[in-house]
Amino acid sequence: MDENIIELTNEVFMESFELEEEKLEPEADIFADLGLDSLDVVDLIVALQEKFSVTLRDDERIKEISTLEDLYRFIEHLKTETLT
Repeated sequence: MDENIIELTNEVFMESFELEEEKLEPEADIFADLGLDSLDVVDLIVALQEKFSVTLRDDERIKEISTLEDLYRFIEHLKTETLT
């Protein structure tokens, strides 16, 4: 797992949703544990797109994400796809 992706993703959660770093464990559920709702997800997608210079909105795989680790892996795959 790319530590840079983890760090930048966690920054988005801390800056956008005022979450404490201690809560940002890979197994944390984005909804149940971190308290995000469907409106927050829109803000999250916009912030992640800006942070990583990727497009997330049109990707169906985003619906499969429930934990932070899922999100880290998804971004890692997107970054890899962008490079190829």
